[in-house]
Amino acid sequence: MVTSDSLIQVRDLCKYYDKGRIKALDGISVDINRGDVMVVIGPSGGGKSTFLRSLNLLEVPTSGEVIFEGVDITKKRDANGEKIDLNAHRQKMGMVFQHFNLFPHKTVIENLMLAPMKVKKTGGEETREKCVALLERVGLADKAETYPIQLSGGQKQRVAIVRALAMDPDVMLFDEPTSALDPEMVGEVLDVMKELARNGMTMVVVTHEMGFAREVGNRILFLASGKLVEEGHPEQIFNAPESDRLKDFLSKVLI
Repeated sequence: MVTSDSLIQVRDLCKYYDKGRIKALDGISVDINRGDVMVVIGPSGGGKSTFLRSLNLLEVPTSGEVIFEGVDITKKRDANGEKIDLNAHRQKMGMVFQHFNLFPHKTVIENLMLAPMKVKKTGGEETREKCVALLERVGLADKAETYPIQLSGGQKQRVAIVRALAMDPDVMLFDEPTSALDPEMVGEVLDVMKELARNGMTMVVVTHEMGFAREVGNRILFLASGKLVEEGHPEQIFNAPESDRLKDFLSKVLI
């Protein structure tokens, strides 16, 4: 059911390859509400990243709808016949990938200021002040003038999160943000994500970090073989799973 709190409505989303023989997504429908911390779990190859990347059309669905803030962004024109500006909608969706994709020849602050100044046409001094404040928020204010090569993996990922936040997104999409990090660096990135959740940021997180899913998520999606097998609150998903597929998955990942 669509409510006024719905930020993204996904309707019968499908992504097929090889003339339909490979079903990366097979009829997924779900609402993402404002303030949700939706954590997407499941086996590798189950469709998690494809689902996440379909929310901002980095993956173009074979069929189905992605309705973001009332606009079906899978269409070329809205209900009034006006052309849909996909890039304008993407600006409201912050994306954090497994790998950091920072420009190596630019300092941290230059990496952060680039998109707001180029896309949103904000002033340099205003943008710098905002980005420095965001770096302070994630404990990296002293790294503003350093280059990415001088940062640890965890620091680079925190910078990548700040880069997304600098665009004032309405939702943050995280695609396995800790999977490329050394284990000792995972905690510092998860702490930043927990702080975002506490402050009400709408988040969709694909992760293998079950502790984070259990502690921070308010909704869990379990995807396998391209299907949404089970959905619920963390307590229900982890303590009382209904499907045999989810029970089998949890028996392997929970120690």
